[in-house]
Amino acid sequence: MAKEMSALERYYNKFNEEKRLLRRHGNVEYVTSMHYIHKYLEKILNGPDAEAGSNRMNRKKEEIQIADIGAGTGRYSVALAEEGYSVTAVEPVKYNLGILKTKNASLRAFQGNALNLKRLEDDCFDLTILFGPMYHLFTFEDKKRALSEAKRITKQGGVLFIAYCMNEFCVITHGFKENYIKESIAGGKLTEDFCSISSEEDLYDYVRLEEIDRLKDAAGLERIQIISADGPANYMRRELNTMDEETYELFIKYHLKTCERPELLGAGAHTVDILRKTS
Repeated sequence: MAKEMSALERYYNKFNEEKRLLRRHGNVEYVTSMHYIHKYLEKILNGPDAEAGSNRMNRKKEEIQIADIGAGTGRYSVALAEEGYSVTAVEPVKYNLGILKTKNASLRAFQGNALNLKRLEDDCFDLTILFGPMYHLFTFEDKKRALSEAKRITKQGGVLFIAYCMNEFCVITHGFKENYIKESIAGGKLTEDFCSISSEEDLYDYVRLEEIDRLKDAAGLERIQIISADGPANYMRRELNTMDEETYELFIKYHLKTCERPELLGAGAHTVDILRKTS
């Protein structure tokens, strides 16, 4: 008997994640995330000399092990593999994994779940990316478990990139902009202080910065940086689409200069916590 398809699988069989990241608002998220991934890969490549400003490569790219958990159609993992890094991609949705594998990238890819990475050994990755799973986990304990699994497979001193969907973006766009606010309150989807309450039927879960802090502490990870991956981009989809190329490039430049600013964290659609495994 065939296994029944989950709501998440049905959703991603229809939703074009590949296309989202190629659109201008999605490209802001991609360019920003890759900017910081490259920043820390350079430090890993250069070893202890990186902080001293040395450009001497102590390791080769193919020696650097990267795990992309919740890899989707491979937007990040394929690009990093094509740069010469040794990449392992794990994706729960068979449809997405099929698209990833058609790209013929030189990487290892298999179907798996962020809550149980049993096929991956302890302490084997220099850099671990978790850009999808936290969006679709609905309890603190499940998020902590996914973060702990990502920590387990990461080497001592290794770097983790963890992405979250943010509460205020959900409330402002779905609640007020799309005019579902009264319906959401009546349906028990918002607390009195406008914190989103999601369940599996909603597909996405949304957090505030304080929950990201609690998860980081519960998993025993050290924060290096925290950034807004897309800043105001998702609020400005129409405006971004009508910009000429020069103006759009200026927006990217503006965002990269401001995405670490504390007053902007948590206001965009996605926040990325950049962490180090120290114990």
